[in-house]
Amino acid sequence: MATEASFGICNCLRKFSSSTAARKVDFTDLTRPHTWYPHARKKSRNVFLHVGPTNSGKTYYALKQLESSSSGVYCGPLRLLAWEVAKRLNKSNVPCDLITGQEREEVEGARHKSITVEMADVTSDYECAIIDEIQMIGCRTRGFSFTRALLGLAANELHLCGDAAAVPLVQEILKVTGDSIKVQYYERLSPLVPLKVPLGSFSKIRTGDCVVTFSRTEIYKMKKQIEAGGMHRCSVVYGSLPPETRTRQATMFNDASSNSDVLVASDAIGMGLNLNISRIIFSTLQKFDGVEIRDLTVPEIKQIAGRAGRYKSNFPVGEVTCLNADDLPLLHSSLDHPSPVLERAGVFPNFDLLYMYSRLHPKHGIHEILEHFMDNAKLSEHYFIANCDELLKVAAIIDTLPLSLHDKYLFCISPVEMDDDISSQGLTQFATNYSNNGLVRLREIFTPGTLKVPTSHTALKELESIHKVLDLYVWLSYRLEESFPDRKLASSQKAICSMLIEEFLEGQGWQRPRTKRSTQKSRSISLISQDTRHKF
Repeated sequence: MATEASFGICNCLRKFSSSTAARKVDFTDLTRPHTWYPHARKKSRNVFLHVGPTNSGKTYYALKQLESSSSGVYCGPLRLLAWEVAKRLNKSNVPCDLITGQEREEVEGARHKSITVEMADVTSDYECAIIDEIQMIGCRTRGFSFTRALLGLAANELHLCGDAAAVPLVQEILKVTGDSIKVQYYERLSPLVPLKVPLGSFSKIRTGDCVVTFSRTEIYKMKKQIEAGGMHRCSVVYGSLPPETRTRQATMFNDASSNSDVLVASDAIGMGLNLNISRIIFSTLQKFDGVEIRDLTVPEIKQIAGRAGRYKSNFPVGEVTCLNADDLPLLHSSLDHPSPVLERAGVFPNFDLLYMYSRLHPKHGIHEILEHFMDNAKLSEHYFIANCDELLKVAAIIDTLPLSLHDKYLFCISPVEMDDDISSQGLTQFATNYSNNGLVRLREIFTPGTLKVPTSHTALKELESIHKVLDLYVWLSYRLEESFPDRKLASSQKAICSMLIEEFLEGQGWQRPRTKRSTQKSRSISLISQDTRHKF
């Protein structure tokens, strides 16, 4: 769980929080989150809701408005989308900075920004702002970041793009802000045809197909089965792949001159990648969501299925089916029905609120403060408090270190997957070194050596985890720059990890012949040791 919550604490808040008056204030009262953003409340914003299915042109229209504005910001749900929009605006001679948790690419003279939604600046003025995939305000883990952007962006025009299911909730939330609201509905630009028969067998796979499954093991298993037929070669896309690798795999699939003509992917294709897909084939309509194995929801099915039949591509008519006949009824019923209307939006306390609350409980660590705050938070009927299970896992570790509440909170919201052993060990080591020395050198964490191209799926998974640790270092370096000074080194190591993962994918014997030159290139790379047992 990561956010760019407010960290600054003004002197008046410090004085107030330690006063007698503070004891009379209920800092757990989150019933009026629109009041947290006084800068936006000074504006009479014109809010435009662009809603419709995937491939309906809704985001295209909003981006046209952004391009023509004197200043603006695009807030996307994924780094890949932020990259794509920044590239588009700069190509259109609209200077645009790219800002994500792990990247800062500034363009001279830029008055536009393309960012991930967590990076939204609620203290600046914009002529135009876009929040993409606004229905994610209902996401149990990230919804609060979209709510923050919705309530906090100080823009003359605020364009919201997404599913129509978000419209009633957004209208209700904005009743108290004084904003004007206009809703524009869009229809899909190209047809999407649900097929009445299942695929049945991978022998029926054809060029332009995308097989969707929900585990990396199944992705590689199906890739192998499809390629065993000798007729097709597969690109792969899933969440654990570095963003750069995902982009390259998608580009290769889209390239008609490439050997890759079939895609095997997870729901990571649901947003953030432009893909020339003819037919979506669900291998299953169930997934493990971190808690249980469950059926896909209507919005999930519609989002993924809608990726078929991209407008003005080689496959303007999209088709969707399932591998097995038993799944067809759920697929068809989901596509026939609108997504359930959202009822609540996520919220989460910023650091200022937690700090003031902590002054009333000076003996509590951040884990206990968070637990108490969550248990006692008061919400209106239109909001829910975000799931912070991941944050609490970090807090339990960080509380053992002699760090300030601010530093503990920073580590808690960092992009770490605590269920990934290597990633969690990396965070623990970073935090420990920081608390002991105030300085974290990358070479003290990683043992110099030679990383080889992975030769197994276990080694591949380890390399993906190493990439996450390097990504975490970069993220921390932008927030604790003097204490994490090796950003360039970490970034270069990330790039090499991505390249080695690409080498592994190429080594499956399908993309292009491995020449002596390419083999020598991979063997000449000298960097961090791959033996993760000795790394953290």
